Amino acid sequence: MNDLESAEAPVEAKDLLLPPPPAPNLPAVRPPAQESRRKRRLPVVLGIIVLAGGVAGGWYWWQQSQAGLPAGIASGNGRIEADEIAIATKFSGRVAEILADEGDMVSAGQVVARMDTRDLEAAMSRDEARLRQARQALDEARANVEQQRTRVELAQRELDRTRALVRRGFATEELFDQRRQQLDGATAELAAAEARAGQAEHALDAATHDLDLDRVNIADNTLVAPKDGRIQYRLANVGEVLSAGGKVYTMLDTAYVYMDIFLPTADAGRAALGTDARIVLDALPDVPIPATVVFVATQAQFTPKAVETRAERDKLMFRVRVRIDPVLLRAHAEEVRSGLPGVAYVRLDPAAGWPAFLQPRAGA
Repeated sequence: MNDLESAEAPVEAKDLLLPPPPAPNLPAVRPPAQESRRKRRLPVVLGIIVLAGGVAGGWYWWQQSQAGLPAGIASGNGRIEADEIAIATKFSGRVAEILADEGDMVSAGQVVARMDTRDLEAAMSRDEARLRQARQALDEARANVEQQRTRVELAQRELDRTRALVRRGFATEELFDQRRQQLDGATAELAAAEARAGQAEHALDAATHDLDLDRVNIADNTLVAPKDGRIQYRLANVGEVLSAGGKVYTMLDTAYVYMDIFLPTADAGRAALGTDARIVLDALPDVPIPATVVFVATQAQFTPKAVETRAERDKLMFRVRVRIDPVLLRAHAEEVRSGLPGVAYVRLDPAAGWPAFLQPRAGA
């Protein structure tokens, strides 16, 4: 067979069954909508992974922090906090004096600011004049009562004499009726005078109360510290006009200092109110501060969606508040600092002994 015949030879059926040559390796093309949904899901998935990692990391940290403690003692980290008290105005007005600044220690009843009270003082002068007027009106009403009382007495004596004369025939019944009418009129006038005197007394009481209210309002415009503590923030200055309830200072109650920590279910259930505790601050690692459990939350934090296993129940965390001894705070009020981080240790078992690093220091 020559070359021409070979080129024109017919294609047999078995040649058609051979696999086709491989296609080029091209990237798969996704529809645009599917690609958009995939991009939107990616940040959500990453967020869930990060959140789960944070919770697992916190749980792992708590377990590791308990490893070095003796049985019957639990711990948790937190920050020292003190109750904040707002020193605010009762009425709208202008700040006249500022007598304390941030960081100052103040005592209960100490004057820290004064508001402008010229309008209240003018109102008090007006009410004082009304009070004097009410007193004069009352004096006049009482004098009128005495006058009417003498008329009643005179009318009564004249009626008695006329009655005796009528019995002996020296006076007529008509005169007796006149005397009785005079007595009735004098009695009615006495009752009216006594009523007017009662009104004058009420007016005097009202004027007195108005004046007392003016004094109270003026006194309330003198701002005082309600407790011993430290001025944390000064929020106003001289000359500023504040609305009713406007804050001038925020102070810290140095007699109520605490730390909130979180304990798991098993430990929180054993942390009864009054349980002994210790606080160790990062700034003072060698000074354990005596404290007491004063609050245990009734609802758990970080609650999983379904609580079915013992392991899941153990992950329930309850907020526990330990408060520093107020007697100790009074002796070290100037050393109180809010916001300092540290660790609180709670003695869950009364028979458990404090480790050496949590034993109280002499002179603390």
